[in-house]
Amino acid sequence: MTGKEQKESKSDRPTNRKAFLKKAGLAATSTMLGASLLECRRGGSSASSGPVIHVPGQTFEWKMVTTWPRDFPALGTGANQLAQNLETMSGGRLRVKIFAAGEMVPALEVFDAVHNGTAEIGHGAAYYWKGKTEAAQFFAAVPFGLNAQEMNGWIHYGGGQELWDELYADFGLKPFATGNTGVQMGGWFNKEINTLSDFQGLIMRMPGLGGEVLRQVGAAAPNIPGGEIFQSLQSGAIDATEWVGPFNDLAFGFYKAARYYYWPGWHEPGTALELIVNRRAFEALPDDLKQVIQSACKAAYTDMLGEFTARNNLALETLVLKHKVQLRKFSDEILRKLGTISQDVVADIARRDPAAGKIYESYLKFRSQAVEWSRIGEEGFS
Repeated sequence: MTGKEQKESKSDRPTNRKAFLKKAGLAATSTMLGASLLECRRGGSSASSGPVIHVPGQTFEWKMVTTWPRDFPALGTGANQLAQNLETMSGGRLRVKIFAAGEMVPALEVFDAVHNGTAEIGHGAAYYWKGKTEAAQFFAAVPFGLNAQEMNGWIHYGGGQELWDELYADFGLKPFATGNTGVQMGGWFNKEINTLSDFQGLIMRMPGLGGEVLRQVGAAAPNIPGGEIFQSLQSGAIDATEWVGPFNDLAFGFYKAARYYYWPGWHEPGTALELIVNRRAFEALPDDLKQVIQSACKAAYTDMLGEFTARNNLALETLVLKHKVQLRKFSDEILRKLGTISQDVVADIARRDPAAGKIYESYLKFRSQAVEWSRIGEEGFS
């Protein structure tokens, strides 16, 4: 090599080195971006991958598992409508495939499926998870507690949502209220319930805190998924059951297996449904899609309550006039005694469980002022 060639070669080296480093840097960035996008598509991010990179127009394919039979009125169809609304409101960027109870996991394993990431979201009711944490039951229904409007007020404006988030954070979940049945019926029986002692020895399907109250009066209260109740009642495996109210109960055909239909639903005065989201998947969403989920759930809460309000009395007329169901009211004496026992049961759980105690304190504080307004407002008008 001549001196001139050597000089030119040496002068090119810094430039070549810069070009090489630039190309290497671009390749590394491309690899990191690709890995981030792949993780984002999976609906989560690992602690070592750093912040999630959101790409404009990115789509998310999620799975929803529910505790309801497929297309079951109001509950199953409510989950269907929510999934459709999420896709529409997100402009197709958040797509949800629904798996009804038993299609991917059993009804009462929805909580675990979302916790484990088997599905990104679950649709059910919080009292089904009392085996995970007893405090969850406060976010579904409390005997003689908040009605649907009051429950909505406590969750969104009385500190309930913050406590719910705190409770579920330990399980890697983000909860949302996503429906309400309104006040429920007291249940289906094959004998009249005239005194509190008539509950003794009964096997009555009832989940949550209401079931704990039944156990205190000598009944058994198994937690049976909705899709299995009719067969259990018809076969005699259980003696009685509650579910929701006339609209849903007519659809399940309980009138074919029980004669007496009691009111009011002292155990569930305004039962909230929930959407649970895998927190890792939720945090992987851009802010606008997080807001879409929150807004869609609030809309679903109102829509479901509206449907039950519109359809319950028509269904009740069908049950009584067409199917000759015997409509009965629990006596005031039975309700007073159940009320006293309910207060003791709930207070005992609050004493035993610090999380439940904190939530119950908030619940009671809100209830005390909500009841005063209801007395003057809703009850005053009625």
